[in-house]
Amino acid sequence: MTFFVIFLTNVAFCAIILLMVDEIDREIIRLLQYDGRMPFTEIAEKVGISESSARRRFNQMTSDGVLQIVGIADPQDLGWNEAGMIGISVQPDRINEVAKEIAQLPEVSYLFQVAGEFDLFAEVVCKDRQHFVFFLNDNLQKIPGVTNTRSFLMLKMHKLSYRWGHAEPPKP
Repeated sequence: MTFFVIFLTNVAFCAIILLMVDEIDREIIRLLQYDGRMPFTEIAEKVGISESSARRRFNQMTSDGVLQIVGIADPQDLGWNEAGMIGISVQPDRINEVAKEIAQLPEVSYLFQVAGEFDLFAEVVCKDRQHFVFFLNDNLQKIPGVTNTRSFLMLKMHKLSYRWGHAEPPKP
């Protein structure tokens, strides 16, 4: 199963971007969060603007980095059956350096700097348990500056959603 979702990007510039996004743009984003392949004709009709205006606004938001449309496959459908979250402690003066190196690892789908017990938190998807152990022991824990890790294997997914912010169900 493949999902098409929309991401708001450039989170570091969120406050500036929000000032540039008007209510029509927000409505376009909301519609695309439910159907990332919705035709511009349908977007235009639902928002009450012309098709060319819908296309222009979409192109502007994507070129500005406000949003992107991506296809997301279920990892299990592709043979990637072991997923987990890993809390990572790092030497304080090396957090950015370590984060850049971890972000390059293909098994890492998300990487966040966090407050609390850990410095970084990574979501990792591996083919199987053996791959996960190899990733942990031979890749992640060998990165200079990583001082400790704690793994949380995902047993069952109860919810997966990329609909946040403006993601109310579209009106019929």
